[in-house]
Amino acid sequence: MTHPNEDRTGIDDLQRVSGEVANRLESLGIALSGSESAEDLARILEAVERFERAVETRGGDLMVDEGPGGETREPDDMHFALPLRRADESVGRYLERLSLARDNVLLHPPKP
Repeated sequence: MTHPNEDRTGIDDLQRVSGEVANRLESLGIALSGSESAEDLARILEAVERFERAVETRGGDLMVDEGPGGETREPDDMHFALPLRRADESVGRYLERLSLARDNVLLHPPKP
C-alpha cells in the first residue's frame, strides 16, 4: 500500500516536470493554453525534438532557425524554422503539422 505522502510526491514531481516542459516549449514560441495534459506536453516536446534532430541532420543551425520566443527573424532556411502552434489549434493537429514539417525537412537537401 502506498503512503499518502508518496502519492503527493509523485503528483508534485509530475507538476514540476510538466512546468519545466511547458517553459521550454513557451521559450520556443509554442503557444500553450494551460489545459494541456502532462502527456500532451510530453508529446509536443518529443515532436519538437524530432523536428530539431531532422534540422540538424540537414545542416541547419537551431540557434539561427529557432530564435528566442519563437521569433526567427532571419532563418538560414525557412524549411528549418520550427512551426508554431496557432492559438486555436488542437494538440493533435499541431503534432500532425510538426510531423509533416519534419518530413519536409528530411526531404530538403543537406547544406554543404
